[in-house]
Amino acid sequence: MKYRKDKYGKDLSQLGYGCMRFTKKGNSIDYAKAEKEVMLAIKNGINYFDTAYIYSGSEECLGRILDENHCRDSVYIATKLPHYMMKSIKAIDRTFAEEQKRLRTNYFDYYLMHMFTDVCEWDRLKELGIEEWIDARKADGSIRNIGFSYHGDSDMFIKILDAYDWDFCQIQYNYLDEDSQAGRKGLEHAAEKGIPVIIMEPLRGGKLVNLPKKAKEALSAKSNYSAAELGLRWLWNQPGVTVVLSGMNSIEMVEENIRIASDAEPGSLSGSDMALVDEIRGIIREKEKVGCTGCRYCMPCPSGVDIPGNFHYYNLMYIDKKMGARIEFVRNMGLQQKPGFASQCIGCGKCEAHCPQHIEIREMLKKADKALRPLPIKAGIVFARKFMHRS
Repeated sequence: MKYRKDKYGKDLSQLGYGCMRFTKKGNSIDYAKAEKEVMLAIKNGINYFDTAYIYSGSEECLGRILDENHCRDSVYIATKLPHYMMKSIKAIDRTFAEEQKRLRTNYFDYYLMHMFTDVCEWDRLKELGIEEWIDARKADGSIRNIGFSYHGDSDMFIKILDAYDWDFCQIQYNYLDEDSQAGRKGLEHAAEKGIPVIIMEPLRGGKLVNLPKKAKEALSAKSNYSAAELGLRWLWNQPGVTVVLSGMNSIEMVEENIRIASDAEPGSLSGSDMALVDEIRGIIREKEKVGCTGCRYCMPCPSGVDIPGNFHYYNLMYIDKKMGARIEFVRNMGLQQKPGFASQCIGCGKCEAHCPQHIEIREMLKKADKALRPLPIKAGIVFARKFMHRS
């Protein structure tokens, strides 16, 4: 196993164990199966385990495995505060104590604010007194490192990253999301600040494993890597990546990922490997509806429309599952304090004058909005925004 340093010089296994996808047996996690997989991971050097309060049964399962096998102090536990459910410091205290009980530990190595989408969420927590709360938890040793997980665009990610002295952060990042989500821009900004980055969705929920036929043929002809291996090695090729989380739920997956992580290093992919990634990405994107490259020459929009964001999720509907893309759109863009919906467009045309791809932006925004926000989605966004941005 290869290791990379956290902010304070501790060695983290570059392959982390994402505990959200433990195998279910009926309505519960299959404990015996999960135990075998987790213990194999620990035996082979994986020391970073990621869970969360809202992952049903995950904290309890991981806590029991580590407790019954007497290896809590041999690994690092990362779990998350569902800040969007918190109305007071007392509520945060209750949730934190419950997580300690579930995980059978009195300290967390890495503790995250779960699923930030906008800096206003951090501002709301500050009004509750979260900074003083964090200081107290660090002082008593119950939190060793504080961070956040993020879904949204790179500009907002940078605002949140700069808003506090974070110890680490967690982002969705893979070769399909290189220019969306926090993206390479966000990753490199974190690296400049010396902040470790934990990667989630490295294979985009399997999208980069179950490739289109044309992409599979290109991969088979030009590489000895599997689709999963190429995707993981693309991440570990970047020095700004600290830990890549994998939701492993079979012995075979654990063994295969450990094999890859045992020799993947920054700068180890060849030029032909990188060209192959570009080719596969291009094949996946052949089904896109808008030829937007995310260059952002069209921005800023005087009406506040997030033009590349709308086009990204509109395209995603046609290269992935439509409802999945809509859910990502709602979560990552629709819940921001200023969401930048396409419906805000006033048709001024300023954007089209600057678009290198000569996209008919005004017309395509109408199509994107119609596809992304049918009536049930609009209603869901209104409800969710009231919940997320309550005072």
